[in-house]
Amino acid sequence: MSGSRIYPHIKPEIEDWPIYKLSEDRRQFVAEVEQFTLQRLLMHSPAEVTDMISKTVFQERIRIKEEPWKVDPPNERQFWRRIRRRLVEHSLDKPAEEAAHNNEELLRLILHRYAEEIVGTFRKTTFLFARRFLTLFFTRLLNTAAGGSIFGSKHRLQDRMMVTGYVEVVRSLFDKGTVVVTPTHFSNLDSILIGYAMDTFAGLPSFSYGAGLNLYNTGYAAYFMNRLGAYRVDRRKKNPIYLETLKSMSNLSIQRGVNSLFFPGGTRSRSGALETKLKMGLLGTAVEAQRALYQRGELTKVFIVPAILGYHFVLEAPFLIEQHLRQAGKERYMRSQDDFYNLRQLLKFTWQFFSQSSDITVTFGRPMDVLGNPVDAEGRSYDQHGNLIDVREYFLDGDTVTEDLQRESEYTKILAEHIVERYHKDNVVLSSHLTAFAAFQLLRRQNQRLDLYGILRLPCEDYIFPRDTLYDVIAQLQQRLIAMCEEGDIQLAEQIRWSPEEIVQHGIKNLGVYHVDKPLKFNKKGDIVSDSFHLLFFYHNRLSTFGLEQCIEWHKRPMEEVEAGEED
Repeated sequence: MSGSRIYPHIKPEIEDWPIYKLSEDRRQFVAEVEQFTLQRLLMHSPAEVTDMISKTVFQERIRIKEEPWKVDPPNERQFWRRIRRRLVEHSLDKPAEEAAHNNEELLRLILHRYAEEIVGTFRKTTFLFARRFLTLFFTRLLNTAAGGSIFGSKHRLQDRMMVTGYVEVVRSLFDKGTVVVTPTHFSNLDSILIGYAMDTFAGLPSFSYGAGLNLYNTGYAAYFMNRLGAYRVDRRKKNPIYLETLKSMSNLSIQRGVNSLFFPGGTRSRSGALETKLKMGLLGTAVEAQRALYQRGELTKVFIVPAILGYHFVLEAPFLIEQHLRQAGKERYMRSQDDFYNLRQLLKFTWQFFSQSSDITVTFGRPMDVLGNPVDAEGRSYDQHGNLIDVREYFLDGDTVTEDLQRESEYTKILAEHIVERYHKDNVVLSSHLTAFAAFQLLRRQNQRLDLYGILRLPCEDYIFPRDTLYDVIAQLQQRLIAMCEEGDIQLAEQIRWSPEEIVQHGIKNLGVYHVDKPLKFNKKGDIVSDSFHLLFFYHNRLSTFGLEQCIEWHKRPMEEVEAGEED
């Protein structure tokens, strides 16, 4: 890969950033979120609202008992006990008018608590410190300072962190409307990584982004998260009042012109595959915000920018694939042994962290409007035939822009489909992805009588990947990937055009570089082996949604050599 271009900031003064202005007006914004959410909830009948509050109280009391976190307020039990008592005394089995009045008061109390928890702040001094710290962090992580000082610079870092795709188009859209970035999600590093890439390389203002409340359990993380524009998301809370508050915050933030970032997959990909099904909650707020802007007579557009993160390694891969297999396999999945980290393994990991190097890619996909139509650098929308369209017309009832939540729900589904499509078309295939995919397909081919879980239980130490067969498979996949790239259906790192032998060398060198147990490696004899079929499967899955296995022709002669090698 060639190095990333470093763009100048489109808004050099932090005081001009929408996230900064929102934070300065935080108290008023919290009040707006509370009132907006209250109006949405009171559209239900008094009986439905009473039931909603009852369920919320019940779920919150269970959460406090079964899943307490250090970050939880100290008066949690007292607060919900007080809400429950008022609900019983003034709402349950009361006349509709009396119940409605009390329900509104209870909702205001609950909504204020939730809104204060969710809405974050942004501090300029904290941001500037984080910018310097993250340059050092990613420089060390990607080892751009290998052989020299650990205090590298972003100019050396740009050779390892590749920021590609529709960067210039995205930059131009900031003057045309509000930008919502929707990245893929593989690691807890993702929020930090894409925020840093957008600031340091793409020259974009900071975004409002969601951070799991669990990250606030540690003091240092809480300090920075609270001051970098993150809004807090508590995934333990699944009651409708909390979820409606969260969506209202996102909706109103976008209407205010605050550029936002959220992961529509909802959580990290446990399998390692690109997301194919997205959650509609926060995604739908972008559609609702666009309609609300049109209702006010504003022509400001909301732009959606898919972003695809590419890693040779995912630090949490062992944990994530374990969760995926346990959930998907149920009784068919059995762990072969307990994972543990002794002092020797931790020292080995630390050495690898400071001695290895790797690459990370951040690809900005083709921008679109809230209906999934592609937009150009001027923010104009085009249909599938290339015809210019007016998005506002899709929210009209007659000559008037109207709220129609069912219609907007369908628009959100269409938008999600287009985001998934761009995840695949704008995905950059790395040498590690291709090598892992080919190797696991070979392993699966040789054990056709076993299901996936049977294959994963095989002893790794008994297996050697035959080089000639692996090279042959990679050559076939390479040919298909190049054709897909020419058709605009995928993107390729420059190494994918190398010879199969060079791809394998580069892929194995970088694949899961920080794992103690290697997905693939060369042993002392120079044979290709694996320490963990689970991790190999995880990295294989990055290309599992493209149907590439259908293009592999298994030639008889190489397979006979494989079987003979097994007997030996």
